[in-house]
Amino acid sequence: MPRFHSLTVTNISKTIRDAVVVTLAPAPDDKDAFDFLAGQYLTFRHDFDGEELRRSYSICAGKDEGMLQVGIKRVDGGAFSTWANTEIKVGDTLEAMPPMGNFHTPIEPNSAKNHLGFAGGSGITPVLSIIKTTLAQEPHSSFTLVYANRAVNTIMFHEELEDLKNRYMGRLSIVHILEHNAEESELFTGLIDAKKCGELFKLWIDIKSVDTAFICGPEPMMLAIVDALKDQGLSKEQIKFELFGSNQPGRAAQKADTIGDTKAGEQVEATITLDGTTRNFTMSMSSTVLEAARANQMDVPFACQAGVCSTCRAKIIEGEVEMMNNHALEDYEVEQGYVLTCQSLPRSKVVVVDYDQ
Repeated sequence: MPRFHSLTVTNISKTIRDAVVVTLAPAPDDKDAFDFLAGQYLTFRHDFDGEELRRSYSICAGKDEGMLQVGIKRVDGGAFSTWANTEIKVGDTLEAMPPMGNFHTPIEPNSAKNHLGFAGGSGITPVLSIIKTTLAQEPHSSFTLVYANRAVNTIMFHEELEDLKNRYMGRLSIVHILEHNAEESELFTGLIDAKKCGELFKLWIDIKSVDTAFICGPEPMMLAIVDALKDQGLSKEQIKFELFGSNQPGRAAQKADTIGDTKAGEQVEATITLDGTTRNFTMSMSSTVLEAARANQMDVPFACQAGVCSTCRAKIIEGEVEMMNNHALEDYEVEQGYVLTCQSLPRSKVVVVDYDQ
């Protein structure tokens, strides 16, 4: 089970006015634990006035860069992102879980693939790691990035992306879509929706040649792109997406409303296994599995509490639960009995959950 480790801040730089790139170094004994796959994220925790807050941020470094970096954009009302942008200093220590996440595909050095990426705002962070790693380790492959932002001054990693384009001349193509485009080109102005995707596929992107598509951004944008790609014939296996976690609250997540007509007074006999230890307790049908486990002093893993990351993933061994949201698990995982415990309300009198599988 992932546990928190101390990481030392070795460098902090600005990529735009309200976003920082934080370089981190694990302790020598933890170096292997923080070996990452391009597209994965780190889950951090910090105490704010006696309240522990956890947030996940994607790794933006490439595998061949020999360092661990995350990009953190400041969110209005976001306690963690504001603290990261204003308070963190070189030499500070941050607590983080080892890398997690399934937003990646295997690197195939001998393949000649055409990859396509869509990113919105700070959704560029994991996509940047994938671009760097893919172009470096698949020397015969190419990558096209469509990157949406409000304006030029909000483009994270703008200079780094231009440097990459020059380094991989002919293999990396970047299309910037801006809400307010000084060039007044309709194709490159506005929002990425189904109509915009259709125009790009007709005039700019040879969608039939695409092997894999990566998408990370706000939910409406992401869903529109997924539908457009499927309409063009891409299979579900060819489309990889990571939901932009903008719905994470600035402070502790509020308890979810009960789904359906269950009553708060109805009780469930819960059995939860974590790190080889099994606990039994009674919980309410109006509580999520995660809430109940934490209320019973179990140190279960979690981060966003919004169904966006997969940090709280566990397997249902017996009984039934209903997930309110799922933006992280694949269909095959759900079919095998895995759930996001932060979103799982019990729907049977007995629920047996295993975090160790």
